[in-house]
Amino acid sequence: MLTAVTREQAETFNLPGRDWFLYIGPESSPAENMTVGFATFPAGSAPPGHIHPTQEEIIYITSGHGELVTPEGTAKLEPGTVVYIPVGLHHATVSSGPGPLEMVTSFSPPVVPGSYELGDEKT
Repeated sequence: MLTAVTREQAETFNLPGRDWFLYIGPESSPAENMTVGFATFPAGSAPPGHIHPTQEEIIYITSGHGELVTPEGTAKLEPGTVVYIPVGLHHATVSSGPGPLEMVTSFSPPVVPGSYELGDEKT
């Protein structure tokens, strides 16, 4: 089944230091093996990092500037940059401004939005 979702239709999650919009996932579509969303980090935002214990994540930066900080190193984030985050890698996002840092996010297997912020090991 073809599924198209607009920003107005996406469910919004107010997570630490950012808003995350759930576009496609098992909760909102026939998708069984992935979740796709969009995150907006206001300028100056630097929420605590987290781990996805069972998901790979890929982010694509659409606007803004910042860094993705991990124990393995730091990736510069700017429009057009794609970053792969493996399962279990602690990562923290810093939005350096002047405007918001915005990115498309994709998870496989699907993620339970925000559950990793609460320490839920089922994510």
